[in-house]
Amino acid sequence: MPYLILMLAVLAETIGTTALQASQQFSRPLPSAIVVVAYGAAFYLLAIALKTFPVGVAYAMWSGMGIVFISIIGFAIFGQRLDLAAIIGIALIMAGILVINLLSGTATH
Repeated sequence: MPYLILMLAVLAETIGTTALQASQQFSRPLPSAIVVVAYGAAFYLLAIALKTFPVGVAYAMWSGMGIVFISIIGFAIFGQRLDLAAIIGIALIMAGILVINLLSGTATH
């Protein structure tokens, strides 16, 4: 259940960040409202996840997965391209998340 809560927090953060791009610097009301609601939900769910995960581990997974997902969305929806260095960096973030979850005794299993 803690991983589900954390994944929902990541989903909400990803929705909020996508809406932030779509809001065009808060000049469009509907995407702007989605930003506020989604980020509120993301932080609320992250706070719940912190009951189980240490803050550093939870934040690393939350922000890392958010970076990966929003990079994919940026490419697919907004046509944003990544160079090789950015792709390698994102792959390293994904590797770090895997190391934390598969090998660390700090993460909840």
